[in-house]
Amino acid sequence: MKSIRNVYLKMKTLEEAREILFDSFPPAGILSHETLPVPEAVGRVLSKPVTAKLCSPNYHAAAMDGMAVKAASTYGASESSPIELAVGKDAFPVNTGHVLPENTDAVIMIEHVLELDDSRIQIEAPAFPWQYVRKMGEDIVATELLFPQNHIISPYCVGALLSGGIFEISVYEKPKVVILPTGSELVNWKKSKIADLRPGQILETNSYVLSALIESSGGRFERHETLPDNLQTLTEAIYNAVTGDAHIVLTVGGSSAGSEDYTKAVIEDLGEVLVHGVTIMPGKPVLIGRINDKPVFGMPGYPVSNIVAFEQLVGPLLCRFLGKAVEKRRTLTVQPTRKIPSKLGVEEFLRVKLGKVKDRIVAIPLPRGAGSITSITEADGIIRIPNHVEGVNENETVTAELLKPLTTIQNTIVIVGSHDNTLDILADQIRGNQAGIHISSSHVGSVGGLMALKRGMCHVAGSHLLDTEDGTYNISYIKRFLPDIRVKLVNLVFRDQGLIVLPENPKKITGIEDLAREDVRLINRQTGSGTRILLDYRLEKLGMNPESINGYDSEEFTHMSVAVAVLGGAADVGLGIYAAAKALNLDFIPVVTEQYDLIIPEEFFDSENIQILMETIRSEDFKQRVQALGGYGTEKTGEIICSA
Repeated sequence: MKSIRNVYLKMKTLEEAREILFDSFPPAGILSHETLPVPEAVGRVLSKPVTAKLCSPNYHAAAMDGMAVKAASTYGASESSPIELAVGKDAFPVNTGHVLPENTDAVIMIEHVLELDDSRIQIEAPAFPWQYVRKMGEDIVATELLFPQNHIISPYCVGALLSGGIFEISVYEKPKVVILPTGSELVNWKKSKIADLRPGQILETNSYVLSALIESSGGRFERHETLPDNLQTLTEAIYNAVTGDAHIVLTVGGSSAGSEDYTKAVIEDLGEVLVHGVTIMPGKPVLIGRINDKPVFGMPGYPVSNIVAFEQLVGPLLCRFLGKAVEKRRTLTVQPTRKIPSKLGVEEFLRVKLGKVKDRIVAIPLPRGAGSITSITEADGIIRIPNHVEGVNENETVTAELLKPLTTIQNTIVIVGSHDNTLDILADQIRGNQAGIHISSSHVGSVGGLMALKRGMCHVAGSHLLDTEDGTYNISYIKRFLPDIRVKLVNLVFRDQGLIVLPENPKKITGIEDLAREDVRLINRQTGSGTRILLDYRLEKLGMNPESINGYDSEEFTHMSVAVAVLGGAADVGLGIYAAAKALNLDFIPVVTEQYDLIIPEEFFDSENIQILMETIRSEDFKQRVQALGGYGTEKTGEIICSA
């Protein structure tokens, strides 16, 4: 078959796409009704109004333990002129919840009753009508409306319904969504072993994410086995889905502009394409069609694009079918830690980490790739950059939609600076202490961390900056970049830095001098990182020109990214820590043992969160876990090296 590439000729804005979608599929009559026992209906949506069949309470009930009386018989009672009542004639013992005896209309608390003997009591204050009585129908009156149609049944509602004599209710059926994952490169994780994965094969995960999103939106799903990139196979699958009992059909992958993306062709053949391409990022390739009067979506194959497309289009459509309002996330005013450029004409959903530093919430951008699922699992919020602006300035305040509770963000320690694997252990260890504290770390290099401290954008900076004049770490840089900020310099670890190479070192690299060889390609760390400064220092000592090194300008932001670049063949060698090499079973050529410290402003140091951080760092559990990584020394871990 001839390969034909799709082209996004008429992309729509998100608002336009939603308007087309909602106008094309009005909710009336889409879903049928079903009857459920009340306790099984939590989370479901009422298809009919519900009126009470029973009063609650359905009798006058005592609201206190005491004596039931006729209020009029107590009038005139006082301390100076108490009244005696005959038990069984004028006063009747009752407990909370008991039926009020006939010809009584009030209850006197037992604490206010003086028992003279078994047949007589004395009271020193009058009662008023309906004192301490739950009157019949006080809560619910028979025939009154309990809940209108389209009401979502909560656990609280169960009690009200049962108390009102309603034991079954009519709810909308859950809309059924058929999921058709496509792609010859996809592998079923249930039937595969990680060791058997070949280059080009991808574990199929999008359909499972969609399944959970559908359920959380009130729908039900039917997930099919992965379909190969084949026009006839996809056509048959979509036809069967739209002629069956599905309310919505999702294909996953195959909606983009590639030569093997067949979803658009199938929808055009079986029905009509309503939208192909929406000006959002991630999520641009989403496709909306109509076949057999049913919505058919071509969902993007990249994980984050897939999620954004669902949350902005499919989820709201499910809510409309169910008569539910789309739940809006809480928003917060935040300040980005750096300038964030963005493309004109595209609304960007930027994932960010958040933390409260002093009196403001700072936002640290996460990787923007649509294929980075961790950019949304690690995110605390989303900044939506409108399509008519070119980004966000460094000192500009913007609105973020929260993905996590505000209490989590307020109890987050923001660490910015050099990357180290022990920060992951520290984050896990501090969560294990159940102190409700979180760590958010951003890897921008040691100098970047110091500058973030200077701008008041973090609580802690991670740094391993070597002073080439005296061999010390970090102190001279603190004096240079933070002259007006008092800080504590706390050692986290000593660590082995060296050259990371493939197993058995096929290029036979022995040291820094080999980086100048024509057959060796380097993967470097970013400008401002301590590792980059170390490399430049060693190159200068050896009289080597950085321009002579193949790959010197190719940069990564973490030690693990350097190791992955070597493992994947993008480079032959990279300067990084031993723990990163060990984690991926790569070989390591030692260069230096260096000092990695945390720089903490004194204004934060005595706070409860930082003190818990210090206790965690100094704990034996943390040190043992660090040592298990390999290539680390913990002899000074947790010590205050100096105050500057």
